[in-house]
Amino acid sequence: MNSDDVVLRRAGDADALDAADVWLRSFTAALPSVHRAHDDAEVRAWFSYVVVPQHETWVAVVESGVVGLLVLDGGELEQLYLEPSWRGRGLGDRFMALAKQRRPDGLALWTFQVNAAAQRFYERHGFTEVERTDGLRNEEREPDVRYVWQPQE
Repeated sequence: MNSDDVVLRRAGDADALDAADVWLRSFTAALPSVHRAHDDAEVRAWFSYVVVPQHETWVAVVESGVVGLLVLDGGELEQLYLEPSWRGRGLGDRFMALAKQRRPDGLALWTFQVNAAAQRFYERHGFTEVERTDGLRNEEREPDVRYVWQPQE
């Protein structure tokens, strides 16, 4: 199965726990050295009570369930996480195209400095690094990097 077999749709309340579980598995796989600030139950509650009901949340769905998520909050790309087995199969590219379509005036995001794969992905999609921090502003206390995408004039 490839990314063309995946349906991208707005998340509903019933998707919150599945999306949280994708987030948890993806975070663990992509960021093994980063200490999470919240336990699994707190992440699931955050998705149920904050992320899905209060932000523009999209899920990627196959017959077996949710395999990816995208969260937009104003001009911020807040979350982009894929089931680890779906990385490198074009699904991230589809989510990025959707994000740019939904925010044609531009996007900004934070990613951890240790996440070199994410940095390569965002740079490949036209994002430019604008700032690096020591991580004291995020809950994980992990050095991060700010990226911005502006459409071509």
